[in-house]
Amino acid sequence: MPLHPQAQELRERRSRSGAPPLYTLTPAEARAADLADIQAAAGTPEPVAAVEEHTIEGPGGPLTLRLYRPQEPAAGPLPGLLYLFGGGWTLGSLDTSDAICRRLTNTAGCVTVSVGYRLAPEHPFPAAVQDCRAALHWLARYAPDLGVDPLRLAVGGDSAGGNLAAALALLGRDEGGGPALRHQLLVYPNTDHRADTPSLRENDDPALFNRRSVRWYWSHYLADAADGDHPLASPLRAPQLAGLPPATVITAEYDPLRDEGEQYAEALRSAGVPVELRRYPGMPHGFFAMAGVLDAGREAQRYAAERLREALR
Repeated sequence: MPLHPQAQELRERRSRSGAPPLYTLTPAEARAADLADIQAAAGTPEPVAAVEEHTIEGPGGPLTLRLYRPQEPAAGPLPGLLYLFGGGWTLGSLDTSDAICRRLTNTAGCVTVSVGYRLAPEHPFPAAVQDCRAALHWLARYAPDLGVDPLRLAVGGDSAGGNLAAALALLGRDEGGGPALRHQLLVYPNTDHRADTPSLRENDDPALFNRRSVRWYWSHYLADAADGDHPLASPLRAPQLAGLPPATVITAEYDPLRDEGEQYAEALRSAGVPVELRRYPGMPHGFFAMAGVLDAGREAQRYAAERLREALR
């Protein structure tokens, strides 16, 4: 279908603003421009019972975690979700995923933890993976103290956060002795740094996230292009995917990452992993984080939360 009217309006507003595409800026300039836009599109953050900040010792120094408790908690330990923000491993922060985490927390009835992982290019791959792994192990280790059931944990994220969530699922399967994951929520994830797909070639609109945006983010995340062949950077390149936790994969029609996200869903399914894939027609990349201006963003968050609630019950 054509670009949804709400998304088209957003696109036209960006075009009229005259703001340069993020991929033409330095990382510092892009960070300054991106934060306000994301938070404005996210909508009014809904109230939760409590928000706590914790500082843990990460592999590269102190690591900040933000923990959300649902407005109407059930009796007994609650399931836990580690949610990882998007931004091409270069942009984003705990604040840019705040509204998402609040909605998922309340609707899924879980304790959600987000992690302020290190950003590239100052900290290239695998720094973000290492930080997210440390946060997941902290959540599992201190689950009883946090009122969380360590046997009902999930990981999730959007865009680069979806990539990191997929990497954690691979690590959890391969490490042995790590936290057992019940589910992985992958929202339009990057899955292959060498992708050459129809969706990547077709989506070149400078007013939207496009194929040049994808190249710009990968160029900052990978200090060496060869690092992109590692499964923790490109999960689609993992030798085998059997034994991973069930997955929910969300994609968008007008997204250069659409095909590689759907290819990863099919690869998981072929490996015997239960997968539910949902593509949102007429939507661009980033719509999941734009629930304040896109109805489909609110619907996708509700769907993701219901999938988590079912997986973690």
